[in-house]
Amino acid sequence: MKLTGHCILITGGSAGIGLSLAKRLAEKGNKVIIASSNVNRLDQAIQACPALIAYPCNLENPADVHNFTQNVLKAHPDLNILINNAGIQLNYDFLQEPDPSSKINREIQINLTSTIQLCSNFLTHLTAKPNAAIVNVSSGLGLVPKKSAPVYCATKAAVHLFTKGLRYQLEATRVKVFEIIPPLVSTEMTEGRGKGKITPDQLVNEFVRGFERDRYEILIGKIKLLRMIQRISPSLADKLLKNG
Repeated sequence: MKLTGHCILITGGSAGIGLSLAKRLAEKGNKVIIASSNVNRLDQAIQACPALIAYPCNLENPADVHNFTQNVLKAHPDLNILINNAGIQLNYDFLQEPDPSSKINREIQINLTSTIQLCSNFLTHLTAKPNAAIVNVSSGLGLVPKKSAPVYCATKAAVHLFTKGLRYQLEATRVKVFEIIPPLVSTEMTEGRGKGKITPDQLVNEFVRGFERDRYEILIGKIKLLRMIQRISPSLADKLLKNG
């Protein structure tokens, strides 16, 4: 799929992976819309890249997600690519957390439910386009989990399978369904966690190559090796990732 001349929406587009994607895609001649619940971050992103178009959206609130969808479609009928990038990781121990329900609900809503909701909300519009795509960002931790973030891992595993199932459903349409499966990326969310991180720009470099070649599962960096190990020796993959 060519990577120019599109109207692209990116959630979580005000920082980290999302902002790197937004800048690169804008440089390639696309109209890029970014969404975030952090208005200050949106303002900073626009200052860094004035070509971007910013929309506030609280993905924790399903009503806000619905209203956001309607506003984007009304203002940007040329939208033809949706990138579901927003996500959070809350590390906690169920044996130590007195009441984890709010954290559980927040991770599931932002990482999984809002992704499904946005795909559903935009799908009728996208299927009417001659050239369209959905890109969901999952994680290597959706393939092999770590013990410190079981809910995050579960949501990303669900995103992985949802993306694959949606791809099957849309085979007869003109909507291509991609998945980015990253390793540990150096962002604010991963600060103080793990070693051997790649930069958001390195991820974007690999995404661009995979997208242009219609590689629907885009394995980034070390995830290529992890997938191979998982197929040969699942127990070894579990041991490598267990402690993050």
